[in-house]
Amino acid sequence: MRDWISETLIASSAYVLASIFTFEVLMPLQNMFFPQFPSYASLLFLPHGVRVLAAWLLGWRAIFSLLPGVFLVFVMVGGWSVFLPSRLLAIVVAVTTVPAVFYAFKWMGWDLFPKPDRRPCWSCVMGVGVITSVLVAILTNAAFGSARVEYIAFLIGDISGLFFLMLGLYFAFRFWDRRA
Repeated sequence: MRDWISETLIASSAYVLASIFTFEVLMPLQNMFFPQFPSYASLLFLPHGVRVLAAWLLGWRAIFSLLPGVFLVFVMVGGWSVFLPSRLLAIVVAVTTVPAVFYAFKWMGWDLFPKPDRRPCWSCVMGVGVITSVLVAILTNAAFGSARVEYIAFLIGDISGLFFLMLGLYFAFRFWDRRA
């Protein structure tokens, strides 16, 4: 039980912090540099990276670990409209799609989950992130009834968010290792 609580606190907090940084820092910068951009989606959506890394590390437990954070972000962004069926469907899509893809690959014989006896395949994790980005964009935008430009913006934001989050973590851990 204690492990579940700590996993939930870490994963949900990371998701909320990545969302706050995205909406409060990156989105205003995006709007300054691309004021004519017609979408409300972030072109650098870091929370997708949190979803992918949480699902990779936690497997199916990521669903429950991310759920409080994802719900809180939906409340922060949309208020109490979070209880609309389209919003609830989007929350379910956000927390289930990435673990489902990792398990689909495992079922097909390609186990990408971390193991102590092998090095992580970062390009594989990135590939799962791209596939899930496509699925999340299609399913979420279908739930919201969004225009096509939203699909493209979601794809760009999710993929770039995952890439830059992984890159940032890579350099942070290298810095940390050198200091230790």
